[in-house]
Amino acid sequence: MKKGEIYEGTVDHISFPNKGHVLVAGEDSEVIVKNTIPGQTVRFRINKKKAGRLEGQLLEVLQPSVLETADPECSLFPRCGGCTYRTLPYAEQLALKEGEIKSLIGRALAEGGQIRSDGSPDYVFEGVKPSPEEKGYRNKMEYAFGDMEKDGELTLGLHRKNSTYDILTADHCQIVHEDFNRILSCVLKFCRAHHWPYFHKISHEGYLRHLLVRRASITGEILVDLVTSSQYPEQEALQELCARLRALDLEGTLIGVLHTVNDSVADIIRNDRTDLLYGRDYFYEELLGLRFRITPFSFFQTNSRGAEVLYSTAREFLGDVGNQTVFDLYSGTGTIAQIIAPVAKKVVGVEIVEEAVEAARENACLNHLDNCHFLAGDVLKVLDEIPDKPDSIILDPPREGIHPKALPKIIAYGVNKIIYISCKPTSLARDLPVFLTHGYRLERIACVDLFPATVHVETVVLLSRTEI
Repeated sequence: MKKGEIYEGTVDHISFPNKGHVLVAGEDSEVIVKNTIPGQTVRFRINKKKAGRLEGQLLEVLQPSVLETADPECSLFPRCGGCTYRTLPYAEQLALKEGEIKSLIGRALAEGGQIRSDGSPDYVFEGVKPSPEEKGYRNKMEYAFGDMEKDGELTLGLHRKNSTYDILTADHCQIVHEDFNRILSCVLKFCRAHHWPYFHKISHEGYLRHLLVRRASITGEILVDLVTSSQYPEQEALQELCARLRALDLEGTLIGVLHTVNDSVADIIRNDRTDLLYGRDYFYEELLGLRFRITPFSFFQTNSRGAEVLYSTAREFLGDVGNQTVFDLYSGTGTIAQIIAPVAKKVVGVEIVEEAVEAARENACLNHLDNCHFLAGDVLKVLDEIPDKPDSIILDPPREGIHPKALPKIIAYGVNKIIYISCKPTSLARDLPVFLTHGYRLERIACVDLFPATVHVETVVLLSRTEI
């Protein structure tokens, strides 16, 4: 099998994150093809071959899996790369994710030596907790402006699968509230009528870049931010667009319209300057009885009701901390710290993003939590400066996991309990053996599905200190 050649095969099983192990008749080697489902017959092109490992790019699903019995209910599927599991009933999605995580964690425990005499992993797996909402669960979307063909009609939405440039108009997306679709349609219609060009990634010319929409699931408050370059100032027209948005019939409440200027050549949302066109530049969301003030670019879990399940699970794993000092490392905007604070003596959060730390402090004041303290800085460095010593630790690192040099410092505290929350289970699996070989054991693990119809899942584990 050579790079560039096209083959057909059957997906035997899946490993995280959604890597299909494809068997080809007459060939000894399996091929890893992403975004597939067990039982599918697929056509693919070999695009990587290294050290005997073969990877292929999916070209076509020739025959669906017997598991695919659900109506995708989306006109963009499967062209859009956002959702992979739309044809799977929700129970099958959860079962697939559970199998992937159990296999991944099992290998990590074997590497760390936490196995029974029969070779099986020695821990309690509590399954995948479903999202309270299967549809319309996302509270944030970053839409891109573009087109579907060169010099074609302006589009606004999401990237076509495996494409850098093609943008699909996502005005009937199933994972957001209908308010998102109404706002998108309004903005797109207005921009087309004014013949505003989108910002081209190669020439770096054009005006329209992104549309950021955030809608609180609990409070229903909505924030809209149009992100453009500075090349075509249209202040009067922007006010007209603002008036159109305010006139929309929405279930939620539009509380702010903003215009952000971004002249970066990178295809990211960067805030060079933000002007307030209407209302306020923040909104409120509520989780587990607490209230949070959220700005356009601050981090907040994209599934609010699912986040309540996630944080309730972490709090339950942590147990009784009424007389304890708890460290919340990689604390972000301090959501977890503030949820733990009412049941703890003291919580210390550490986060490298200063804006997030400031938001955490503001929200702690908003919730009248005077036992929350937040420090700005890299966990690797700040741990050397904190005078407090923790009794328990919560870890919620970014996708790449914990810095290898920070791990020994965390382990050196010798706390009895560590809660590790991971949005990328492969990073968790990489870090677990380090904990296991330094006096900890994995007691419990639960997954929480914050992302129905997609390949992603959140994971919560309880690590306890043992005698070594």
